[in-house]
Amino acid sequence: MRRYLRIVVLCLACGFCSLLYAFSQLAVSLEEGAGGGGGKPQAAAASWLAGGGRGAARGAGSAGTAAHPGRSDRYSLKIQPVEKMHLAVVACGERLEETMTMLKSAIIFSIKPLQFHIFAEDQLHDSFKGRLESWSFLQTFNYTLYPITFPTENAAEWKKLFKPCASQRLFLPLILKEVDSLLYVDTDILFLRPVDDIWSLLKKFNSTQIAAMAPEHEEPRIGWYNRFARHPYYGKTGINSGVMLMNMTRMRRKYFKNDMTTVRLRWGDILMPLLKKYKLNITWGDQDLLNIIFFHNPDSLFVFPCQWNYRPDHCIYGSNCQEAEEEGIFILHGNRGVYHDDKQPAFRAVYEALRNCSFEDEDIRSLFKSLELELQKTVHTYCGKIYKIFIKQLTKSIGDRYDRPPKER
Repeated sequence: MRRYLRIVVLCLACGFCSLLYAFSQLAVSLEEGAGGGGGKPQAAAASWLAGGGRGAARGAGSAGTAAHPGRSDRYSLKIQPVEKMHLAVVACGERLEETMTMLKSAIIFSIKPLQFHIFAEDQLHDSFKGRLESWSFLQTFNYTLYPITFPTENAAEWKKLFKPCASQRLFLPLILKEVDSLLYVDTDILFLRPVDDIWSLLKKFNSTQIAAMAPEHEEPRIGWYNRFARHPYYGKTGINSGVMLMNMTRMRRKYFKNDMTTVRLRWGDILMPLLKKYKLNITWGDQDLLNIIFFHNPDSLFVFPCQWNYRPDHCIYGSNCQEAEEEGIFILHGNRGVYHDDKQPAFRAVYEALRNCSFEDEDIRSLFKSLELELQKTVHTYCGKIYKIFIKQLTKSIGDRYDRPPKER
């Protein structure tokens, strides 16, 4: 009888301990729920966005999204929960094909998953969605489509500044409030090495730096800002904003020195006063405003070499980007429309090669040989004479990414 009593007592003790454990777990879960932690942030809208999203839409591999006023269309392509690199672009007018080629170049070489933030005119949204959904089998990127939006006051003035919609980039820190860091690029950008590599430059920022850009010119004798600008500009030759890496958390927190008041102003408060003061003196729109800001706050800028933003100016009058000569071009910037005319055939050859390239491994591996043949036809131009810098890094990127077994990539 004593033996049975002991067994009963032991069972009751075990049951009591199980109840205590269950209650403790319930208490922990309730505490976490009350704290509101762990929820994934949704796309934040700037204060001037009234019903900015375009309603419900279904992305490949997603369960669809409900319509939320003031929120953009978000499409999820079911990628693994790894750190994402955020890439933003603004497309207006006839920029669809150029933008898609840029996005393709980012996908082909990059290692970590990408989150694309695409700001486009409403009439382009369906085309972007259709093209990007056809790439959903890659499962290496997500994308979000946003309408073009400016502060209600002076919206028309902002939209027409320099090129249509170009000044949208100035407001990215205020619109993408949930994004910590972001790489903004113009539509005429081509990546010749992984986005991961320029993304890693964020770790090289010191405690005061909030953004990174390349100089506008390497050679002062052909520089624009140092010869013609009627406003302050950064450094000796200014900076080019076609490739702009940003720690937007720091940008939103910083108070900026300026020449309008003795009081330092935050990012959202400095833009309109700058435009009002300098709008009659600026030529390159939002890029000029960025030059003015960093002229007064030089310690806030990280300057990366010209090979990260290689433009026709670096070879049109003779080679003047030493880093590209040594290591090749990392990011190609075909400004002045050189992808679409015959003025700089070396730039156009690279664009056409990537535009026509598929995502098939064999097609990518053969990209180098066919491109080299086309570049050899451009040696009658200054840029063509040094055509090997156009394929030096590209060859390495293809080898590193596609000449290894899939499990090692």
